[in-house]
Amino acid sequence: MNKKIGNLFKGDKVIWMVFFFLCVISVIEVFSASSTLSFKSQNYMAPILSHSLFYFIGVFVAIVTLNIPCRYFKIATPLLLVLSFAMLTWVLIGGESINGANRVIQILPGMTFQPSEIAKGTMVLATAQILSAMQHEDGSGADKKAMHYILWIVLPAVFLIGMENLSTAGLLFFVILVMMFLGRVPIMQLGKLVGALTLAVMVFLLLVFTVGGLDKSEEEAATELTAQAVTQQKQEKKSFFDKATHRFGTWRNRILNHGGGDVPPEKYDIEKNFQVGHANIAIASSGVIGKGPGNSTERDILPQAFSDFIYAIIIEEMGIIGAVVVVFLYIILLYRTARIASRCENNFPAFLVMGLALMLVLQACINMMVAVELMPVTGQPLPLISKGGTSTIINCAYIGVILSVSRSAKRVTTQNERA
Repeated sequence: MNKKIGNLFKGDKVIWMVFFFLCVISVIEVFSASSTLSFKSQNYMAPILSHSLFYFIGVFVAIVTLNIPCRYFKIATPLLLVLSFAMLTWVLIGGESINGANRVIQILPGMTFQPSEIAKGTMVLATAQILSAMQHEDGSGADKKAMHYILWIVLPAVFLIGMENLSTAGLLFFVILVMMFLGRVPIMQLGKLVGALTLAVMVFLLLVFTVGGLDKSEEEAATELTAQAVTQQKQEKKSFFDKATHRFGTWRNRILNHGGGDVPPEKYDIEKNFQVGHANIAIASSGVIGKGPGNSTERDILPQAFSDFIYAIIIEEMGIIGAVVVVFLYIILLYRTARIASRCENNFPAFLVMGLALMLVLQACINMMVAVELMPVTGQPLPLISKGGTSTIINCAYIGVILSVSRSAKRVTTQNERA
């Protein structure tokens, strides 16, 4: 019996343990943080049953994926690229809006799919393939043309994602940049790219602050508009410029709210900074050991407590100790993946698993930094913990790929030791 279970859960045991603990934390905290969803549905078990179902599917996907030999991931790259670009274009044209942004495609009633999730993994897969194929035989690094090929594939995807989800686009591009550094792309090329990127960011911020947002009096007037008037205004704005810049106001306000500096408690406008304010209250009331699982008070007030701000609820219920444990789990995941990559005989699996691990860990860092107010609000969920459908399943698939590579890397290490 134990042998059968061992054959089912193959691959690196440390990765499996990290995955298991993240699953347990996710089920407990999502159950606690979904009180608002339970109230709306009048069924306190519905949110956690839904989340558990997606996790069950995700674990099944991870087990299937870890049994796929790494070479088959290369074969799937062209199909995944076509699928990713088609869905990213579709979601911009006919996708459903979430918090003012078109990010999901409805597959069935009540079931949606987020194309950016699969596109992120596809870009990492394509980048790993290009970097591995264009390494010089003398071990001096990647060919100069490698970065050009990567940018031709990645930049269109980053643009399509960034139209509605800037933080995800930025995360993806940063991961690709780190992968090119690990893939030994010439440092002068990377320096020029970083310089051009810095200039582009400055120009973009200038546009955001010039075009985006409403001044205070306009915001106050906008709140007084009836729903019918707002709908009519949206229907009248059909130009490409309006569609391309409709998120500028949101980004501008998030930057301004974050960069406001220290505000005395008596002057702090919690209604204006509702999410961050209540996240701070949750963290400040936690203590070292927290209030205990299920005893959060801010979960009933904090928007997206089960998703974007679940780390604040974890701190409130599990205290500083729980917060450190969660951070430690992601650090172990990255460290262990680096160890797996170092044992790989070929470049492709090493670049692939490092890209996927960086995607998961950096997204986790962004989510946690937002929760403790070290970054502006981005809308990034905490991978493998936050409530989600597409993201949960895709992230489990990423874990499956890492486990698949760990199996082949382990075999190579054993053979070398015997030799």
